[in-house]
Amino acid sequence: MGANVVGDGAFYRVQRDGYEICFVPDAGVPLDEVDDVDMWVLFNNGERWSGTIYTLDVVHHNMERWRQTGECLGGRFFYVWDGLIVRDRGIPGMVDVVDDLVRSGDYRCVFRDVGPEETDA
Repeated sequence: MGANVVGDGAFYRVQRDGYEICFVPDAGVPLDEVDDVDMWVLFNNGERWSGTIYTLDVVHHNMERWRQTGECLGGRFFYVWDGLIVRDRGIPGMVDVVDDLVRSGDYRCVFRDVGPEETDA
């Protein structure tokens, strides 16, 4: 699949055939170091799916912090409705994962359907 990568202010967009992946990385974080990011898959047919991608390290760090704060039963669990956990940090690897989820159709089980974009009538 071809890619056209565009930096668009706070957004980092990756154009694919039939869809776009839009990430919102923290300002100043190099793209290959991103380990926690909100994102959307925007299909040309108007479908929109949202999610948050975390690395295993972020999940581990949060659970250890919660062990001290008592949140989530003392760090004994981690949940996110539209969350995806990946092994490695970095937008390039996350793009590979999202591409695979789109190819397989599994994005429907991982991400949240946010419906088509509303337009002002």
